[in-house]
Amino acid sequence: MSSFQMEGQKAVIDIRERVLKGEHPRREIINFVREASVGTIFEIHLPHRGEPLVATFQSLGLNAIVNEIEPGHFRLMAIKLNEI
Repeated sequence: MSSFQMEGQKAVIDIRERVLKGEHPRREIINFVREASVGTIFEIHLPHRGEPLVATFQSLGLNAIVNEIEPGHFRLMAIKLNEI
């Protein structure tokens, strides 16, 4: 996957460069979320708000919050509370 690292229970995934190159790693992220342990925190860095990814997270039962860190850098945060 993209620039990805685990920090304890937090998965930090930076897909900004891939998205800007025209890639769409959404399926990889969703598969990772499905396989992750309950209690995993997801921190996903995006070059835009990522509304389709937020909608997908919500459809899976995860609450997703997006914050703008700086222009062209957004952070989506979610916690897996239940098995999907």
